Amino acid sequence: MTDETKEDRHNRELIELLNELRVALPGVQVLFAFLLAVPFANGFPKLGKVDRDIFFVAFIATALATVLLIAPSSYHRLRWRQHDKERLLVISNGMTIAGLACLAVAITSTVFVITDFLFHRAWAATFTAFVAACFLSLWYGLPLAAAIQDRQRQ
Repeated sequence: MTDETKEDRHNRELIELLNELRVALPGVQVLFAFLLAVPFANGFPKLGKVDRDIFFVAFIATALATVLLIAPSSYHRLRWRQHDKERLLVISNGMTIAGLACLAVAITSTVFVITDFLFHRAWAATFTAFVAACFLSLWYGLPLAAAIQDRQRQ
């Protein structure tokens, strides 16, 4: 094991966090741009009330994901050279987890609206449930199961 100082660890963790955000942010931005354009498309008036409501959930969830995933950068800039990296990392970790949850809701909601528009409500429910299960198992279940296993070993 290397002799990593607390400052070195904070610097490494900050770089890791920023790299993870660089992966998530383009997807959120593309989804948000798509959702901004949808109400002005010719087919939007054909959506029923349920689809419009779920579209709005997707739109708001994407906006919140954008806020939460960009917030660590803003925090970092506003607290620059204030020797506040531990707090920055703890707060940013929470905002990133919440932002990813909002992104999962947004994508899942978008899958429902598009699938319902293209096919049928039953297919929309089926594929939405499948996508939601993928998010829950891969984004949350897998890491939480690993954390439980690590705690049991200790």
